[in-house]
Amino acid sequence: MSCDSHFILYVADQGRSADFYAKVLGREPRLHVLGMTEFDLPGGGVLGLMPVEGIRALLDPTLPDPALAQGLPRCELYLLCDDPAGFHERALNGGATELSPLQRRNWGHRAAYSLDLDGHVLAFAKTEA
Repeated sequence: MSCDSHFILYVADQGRSADFYAKVLGREPRLHVLGMTEFDLPGGGVLGLMPVEGIRALLDPTLPDPALAQGLPRCELYLLCDDPAGFHERALNGGATELSPLQRRNWGHRAAYSLDLDGHVLAFAKTEA
């Protein structure tokens, strides 16, 4: 049995978030249509960006309104990559807020943390040898 992994972030402004992640990931989206933007992630998987209005239209009224949590960290996207400093710098240059600079972590990675434009935690890391 096989599954593909898609991570969907609910965003306030799809275009703004698409531009941000294109700069951070250094690639254009594989899909960019009204209501969904998708990026292939390094190492596999897909990052989706869905406007808050889109998920409300799909699941309202059973889903609590994600807009009520705007700016509050609701998830973490942890990317293992060859150049965590470069990814982190692009995120900061794109408007992310630094939470913690790149440093050695006790789980064997060097990782940097920031908040994206919607308050999702971004971590860029590399395994220490």
